[in-house]
Amino acid sequence: LKEENAILRSKINKLQILSETQAEKMRKLEKKLEENKIKEEKEAQDLEAMVQHVEQNLQLMTVSVGFRLSSDVRKKFSPVSAELRNCRLEKEELRAGQAGLAAAKQNAEAALQQLLRVTASSRASIRQLLSGAESLQLVADLLKSIDRISEV
Repeated sequence: LKEENAILRSKINKLQILSETQAEKMRKLEKKLEENKIKEEKEAQDLEAMVQHVEQNLQLMTVSVGFRLSSDVRKKFSPVSAELRNCRLEKEELRAGQAGLAAAKQNAEAALQQLLRVTASSRASIRQLLSGAESLQLVADLLKSIDRISEV
């Protein structure tokens, strides 16, 4: 019995040592898990800050593109507007003098053609602005989706 008792005590000691080793491993793993959680939270916060920064940049870019295209359209309309005023003045003069009706007609036709070209060009610019705004909105939506995925 003493011998068997000694063997059992030896096994108990070994099991206690094994148990302590496993408990120590478990504490280390719990500590590592907590460190990983903290690291993931920081990364999520950094990602959120980056997404907000990108969204702000996209909004600023959209406004900037809009102003630039608006300015381009104004630049294209400015000469046409001046030519239209000149044509109106010529028309007034021709009515008063009844001379050069054919020339006025030709000038009016040229102004009309240029106005049509500028109108078509400005429509294309407006379409381009809308397309750019849609693209920026798509990128913003994509970033929001990434943010939602990272939260999940």
